[in-house]
Parts: sequence; C-alpha cells; structure tokens
Amino acid sequence: MKTIIYTCPYVPAEWIAAHGLRPSRIIPDAAGTTAQAGRTEGVCPFVQGFINEVLTDKKAGGVVITTVCDQMRRAYDIIVRGCDAPLFLMNVPNTWQNVSVQKLYIDELKRLGRFLESLGGKSPLDDELAEIMLDYDNARISILTAGGYLPARQYAEIVVAFGCDGPDGIPKNITESQPRIEGVPLAILGGPLMRQDFDIFDIAEQAGGHIVLDATETGQRGLCAPFDRLGLRDKPLLELASAYFCGIQDASRRPNSGLYKWLKSRLADTAVRGIIFHRYVWCDMWHAELQRLKDWTGLPVLDIDTAGNNETAKQRTTNRIRAFLETLQ
Repeated sequence: MKTIIYTCPYVPAEWIAAHGLRPSRIIPDAAGTTAQAGRTEGVCPFVQGFINEVLTDKKAGGVVITTVCDQMRRAYDIIVRGCDAPLFLMNVPNTWQNVSVQKLYIDELKRLGRFLESLGGKSPLDDELAEIMLDYDNARISILTAGGYLPARQYAEIVVAFGCDGPDGIPKNITESQPRIEGVPLAILGGPLMRQDFDIFDIAEQAGGHIVLDATETGQRGLCAPFDRLGLRDKPLLELASAYFCGIQDASRRPNSGLYKWLKSRLADTAVRGIIFHRYVWCDMWHAELQRLKDWTGLPVLDIDTAGNNETAKQRTTNRIRAFLETLQ
C-alpha cells in the first residue's frame, strides 16, 4: 500500500484512506538541513524540516502540499526540483464564508482524488468513505476526551500518532486510570510545532504549569470538527469537506474571526490562566495576531519566538517560561 505524506491539517486523511492508500501526516523532528534543495534563506524552521523530511523519505508514494501559507507554497517550488515522488499542490482558499469558495475546496478534493487514482488508488464508494470517516471520528472523540487527563507531552504525541497512523496509532482507553494533572492551567497557541518543540510541554510542567489546551496547528486546533452522523451517511464527501474546511480554524482564514470564537469556547472550558504564544520568526501571519490576542483575551501572554534548533534558544525559552509561571503562581 502506497503512503501519501503531507503536513497540512486541511488535507483529509479519510479521503486518502478511502482511495485505498495510507495517509501519513509528517511532523518534522527538527529543522534539519535543506542543503540538497538549494538556497532556502528566509524559510521558517518548520518548512525547512518538512522539506528535509520529504526529500529524505524514499518510501513515500506521493506528497500533498497546500497553499495555506506562502512558506508552504515556496516549499512546493523547492521540493519539486529534488523529489522523486509525485507531488500534488492543493489549493485551499483563505476565504471561507460563501458557497462558491466551499465548492472550490470540494473540487480540489475531487482533483486530489484523481491524483490518488493515478498512483494506483481506487475511486471510493460513499459507503466505504462513510465507514472510514466514522472510524476516524470515533478516534478523534477519544483524543479530545483525553484532554486534561494526560501529561501535555503525552497528549501531543498521541495527536501526532493519530496523524501519522490513523485510528490504529492511538492507544485504547487512553484516559483509563489517569488522574487529572495538577499545575497552573496554560494554553499554547500558534502555528505547527516540530517534535523538538514538544520540550515546551515538559518545561512548563517542571515549572509548575500544565498545558491543558494545545491550540497549535499540530494540536487540538488541527483536528477537524466532529462529523454529523446523518450527513456522514447521506453525503459523506460534503460532510468531510464541511468538517475540514469550515471546522478547522486558523490565522490564515479571511476573516479569521472563527479562530477567536473557537478559542473563546476552549479557554472557558479549561479555565486557562495564561497563554504561551509560539511562533517562528519568519511567520508574519502568526506574528500579526500577537497584539490582537493580548487585547482580546485579557490574559497574560508569553511570546515565544524561535528560529530553529539550538541549545541557546532552548535555554532562553526555559528561562522565560519559568519566569512567566512565577508571575501566575
């Protein structure tokens, strides 16, 4: 079975799986090196890591990249010059409030389907797609239920495992016999995290905090909305598109008011007392949200900007999180 790799949450794993292929969402370990791809100045660390993962993966049967941000558009231009696997560039509109734009997303899914068929995939029947969607939806419900019961890093790793391996990647009964974690309740918000960034969860816990809301792209916020079970049976592709395109909130949305509506609900549910705002130094899109977030939430916000993988940056982050938690305790 061919593996199709991607990293953007707007790529529905269920759609790939329904074509008889294996979806696998890549979360880079670190920025790595992109020397083999040529010049990559100004590319954010996450995109550098993604490029490196794709170019060194010799088993991938295909790669899907989206147009959600300019950095990823550039990643496509870089990868296409050095990747042996077939590439697909999926257009994901930033506007979302009208029917014609939602139809464009559905058309892109159909175009992705034709790409998958060209790689040996099959055209899925509605019943097959619905069954796969149900399996994924049940797994997502289990993951969301585990929030607050698990150490933040363990929870983040479960979300990553789900993206990489689907429902089979998460352990059964993940909340069983797990006491609630103590500590100052925190949220982390921003774009995607690399695996090396998961150290933040440990640092916060060691300093007396507990990240109860992972609102990064690679965390809770990157999971699509729950499926409507009736819609899932009647028109599964339409329900899939709605849950992903309209259900995942992001700073890239125009307008991105849905992000703040989503965040307001989650902050109220978790009684968060402070927010760690994580961004890469080249990500202007998320940097632009910093002041708005401070004004809108009224909560203490710690701005963590990072340029890559080095011990000096990690120590700086550690010291700032410790100081931040001292003010909250």
